[in-house]
Amino acid sequence: MASDTGGMDVTVVGGGVIGLTSAITLAEDGHRVRVVSRDAADRTTSAVAGGLCWPYRIRPFDRAVQWSVRSFEVLAALAERPRETGARMVTGTMTRAAGDGPDDGGAPDGAGDELAAWYAAVPGLRRATAAELPEGDAAGWRARTPLVDMPAHLRYLERRLTAAGGTVERHGVASLAEAGRSADAVVNCSGLGARELVPDPDVHPVQGQLVVVENPGIEEWLVSADAGAADTTYVLPQPYGVVLGGTARENAWSREPDPAVAEAIVARCARRFPELAGARVLAHKVGLRPARPAVRLAVEPLPDGTPCVHNYGHGGAGVTVSWGCADEVLRQVRTLRDL
Repeated sequence: MASDTGGMDVTVVGGGVIGLTSAITLAEDGHRVRVVSRDAADRTTSAVAGGLCWPYRIRPFDRAVQWSVRSFEVLAALAERPRETGARMVTGTMTRAAGDGPDDGGAPDGAGDELAAWYAAVPGLRRATAAELPEGDAAGWRARTPLVDMPAHLRYLERRLTAAGGTVERHGVASLAEAGRSADAVVNCSGLGARELVPDPDVHPVQGQLVVVENPGIEEWLVSADAGAADTTYVLPQPYGVVLGGTARENAWSREPDPAVAEAIVARCARRFPELAGARVLAHKVGLRPARPAVRLAVEPLPDGTPCVHNYGHGGAGVTVSWGCADEVLRQVRTLRDL
């Protein structure tokens, strides 16, 4: 519940997982928060996300790991109420394909020791044995991590924001200055939209295509995300089916599923889980990850002097770092309030 702490009027631009978690953290701290989003939550990039809590395609690693550890803690607690929150704790394997460079212990995206703090923070995480690895994978990690049903989770976040006194408005904004006209501060969680709103030409899409199929009995997740690869392999069992992926194509703007790509995705996943080969397809989806050389989480004054806390550029790890970044947004806004 929100508390009366002499809060500020804050406008959050963006209604995906980054915007909603930032808004919730602020509202529950006593700030008067409104979220402005052109799209409903179930039409944002967040709704297409696979929902696995694991750092992926995000920089800088040191801060990303800190944010990820905090989000792990929050999501693990929410997983005690899976029907309400959409979060569950699920065991799985993060692998590295044979021949993919030096042995980095199965670290995704070539992270190597840069993710050591993440490995240390995840309870029970260990190296996979040879018997636990699918054929063709050279190394990997076994872990029990949060796996989030994103459509359900986004609905939960909106309900939680409303309960804390926040509001959601469904419309776009022409500029951050417009968003700040009736606010003490703006929080910019516009994702890919920051490319035009800021404007920030460093923001670009990394296209991700996936296929949802009926679950033939798969209970564990599997991810093989090799360094710099445009094609990845992941199998994520969700309550509504199994999410199969995927792609990571830089600067690809199309949101239309490619049938040939979908066929290749199913084939890659079926090499790990043969029972997927004949699974009935339920949906094809494409999302555009809002990538940037590094996450931008910093304060900048707008032209009229209104402070703007930027929180965008999370690439493929928006779910994973959302609560950690939200905590940092809260610290920034508290600092502004105390000036």
